[in-house]
Amino acid sequence: MAKRQRATSTTTIERRLKEGRGSGKGAKYNPWLHIQDVPSQGLCSRIKGWKTDRVHHLLSEMETNYFYVLEWSPKVLDIREQFPLLPLEETLAIADQCGFAHPSDPKTKEPIVMTTDFRVTVKQGTKTVEQARTVKYVKDLQSQRILEKLEIERCYWQKRGIDWGIVTERDVPNTVAANVKWLHPCLHLTDITSLTPSDILRIFAVMTPMVSQTEATLADITATCDDRLGLAPGLSLSVARHLLANRCWRVDMHQTIHPNQRLRLLAVMPIETAQASGELA
Repeated sequence: MAKRQRATSTTTIERRLKEGRGSGKGAKYNPWLHIQDVPSQGLCSRIKGWKTDRVHHLLSEMETNYFYVLEWSPKVLDIREQFPLLPLEETLAIADQCGFAHPSDPKTKEPIVMTTDFRVTVKQGTKTVEQARTVKYVKDLQSQRILEKLEIERCYWQKRGIDWGIVTERDVPNTVAANVKWLHPCLHLTDITSLTPSDILRIFAVMTPMVSQTEATLADITATCDDRLGLAPGLSLSVARHLLANRCWRVDMHQTIHPNQRLRLLAVMPIETAQASGELA
């Protein structure tokens, strides 16, 4: 939902509609709000998604953390942030029925398009379902005005038969989010290095026994691997992050992953299997 004052006029709404804002799925989705549309408080993020292969526009730290949690979930198929509640006339009608003032631009007093932070496509068994999630801090839920806006949002999604819910900081596992954030740039090693699949296989073969059978820290193991294979410093650590991001190395994501700590593996997928199955990005 809108978190800051936004100068949104009828002209702006028309322009965004022409740009395809709020439409599309997957890589073709265009969020209603981009980070340049809101006053920056240093908490906005632009992150290229694993699942969508497009840049996501995230407007708060908690949105970003929740996004990382969604990225890690194998059940989540698509993530559409800053999803508009259109047509505007519908939320205006809901607000009127509830006896609430509809959100409006503080300067022009014109009604603004409300948004839901995330519309998520989730796999449930053999079918897919849509979910709408709004991110709010617990303290914000004490505000009567915020609760009114949330009720408008809830009614909007209820009319569409889409499950809507509020996500607070209590629902977001920060350790998981921090781990995924660290792994996130390394899903596709081609983005950061020219290593070939055979290079990765060699590094995997050297590092995996060391990680599994020694008490050494991840930093020490990857440095040893760099030396042994004549690699540039830090390259093996990037491969380690790549293996974790692709779940070749299975770990408890609720435990902090840090180079200066030992990495405890729960399971190992042979990298040849991952490459053959297409699971290795």
